[in-house]
Amino acid sequence: MSIHNNYVAILAGGVGSRFWPESRLKLPKQFLDLLGTGQTLLQNTYNRFKDICPRENIYVVTFESYTDLVRQQLPGVPETNIVAEPSRKNTAPSAAYISHKIYARNPQANLILTPADHLITDERIFERQVFETLDFVSKNNHIASIGIRPTRPDTTYGYIQYEMGDGDDLFHKVKTFIEKPNLDIARTFLRSGDFLWNSGIFAWNVKTFISVLDEHLPELNDVFVQARDVLNTPKEAKAMEMLYAQCTNISIDYAIMEKVRTVYVLASRFGWSDLGTWESAYEHSEKDYLGNAVYGKNVMIIDASGSMVMAPDHKLVVLQGLEQYIVVDTPEVLLICERSKEHQIKDYLAEVKRNKGEKFL
Repeated sequence: MSIHNNYVAILAGGVGSRFWPESRLKLPKQFLDLLGTGQTLLQNTYNRFKDICPRENIYVVTFESYTDLVRQQLPGVPETNIVAEPSRKNTAPSAAYISHKIYARNPQANLILTPADHLITDERIFERQVFETLDFVSKNNHIASIGIRPTRPDTTYGYIQYEMGDGDDLFHKVKTFIEKPNLDIARTFLRSGDFLWNSGIFAWNVKTFISVLDEHLPELNDVFVQARDVLNTPKEAKAMEMLYAQCTNISIDYAIMEKVRTVYVLASRFGWSDLGTWESAYEHSEKDYLGNAVYGKNVMIIDASGSMVMAPDHKLVVLQGLEQYIVVDTPEVLLICERSKEHQIKDYLAEVKRNKGEKFL
């Protein structure tokens, strides 16, 4: 496998609604430094991959209104590698678009598709396993996934069940992809030993993936076949504006992974978390002796415990008596929510939109 055939596509077009109000439509979570690392989630993701393939082979797929943010945060990414989607159509069209685009440039390309919002603590193991995954798809006409060995019965992640082998092979054939389970089922998955968390990181040879698309989702594949002659040319953007409306709004899991019989998974451990909720951010934050995770230079805690607090550095915030709360203070919005109720934040957003319009979204 030549490293010059390795490509990465970072998906960075989501709105990050579960991190509202810090994450907003104009500045969603992938462009924020949510854990105080000094880098945004997008920058961390880019840096994680810059030694895995040539930097000119790293693409960012994003919503068209976020392209300036990508340019600002990743000035090393060539302009042609910022792929602007004219509308949000979920992950299957994103995967199809970038696969056809890269195929037009290099039909031998092996592609890793990754979200922009993951936290990975052991990057050396991660890098090794990404190389192993790219090597696997370069030698086999299979799609590969990187699964995470679960450490708890988590109900916020999807799961992958795989066929148990003799333990000698790195990659195991996938039995099924399963959506987020309830707690009892998640406990059963953990005990069984043949379930992994679905990281949402996939890999394939672009020729293989286009063939799979043509078989299982031909109407989506045909959209990008129509654009084949203009991909990677100045005419691409205008063509996509017209053609993207024809794309099915569907996730890659539903559209492809649950249908294809030759999907394989690598069972991994490299300190992974999908930073999808305030609770996940709380879990990975430093805490004081009362279990409070505090972001903000002028936050004062009095008789409060187990809370996640985020406030501007210039603002004095005094928090007294709250236990197990999320408190997020921004210039326009103040959120005070029980940690156990954070799954309702999407519902609150719907109410805000209904009563106040999009000003506060």
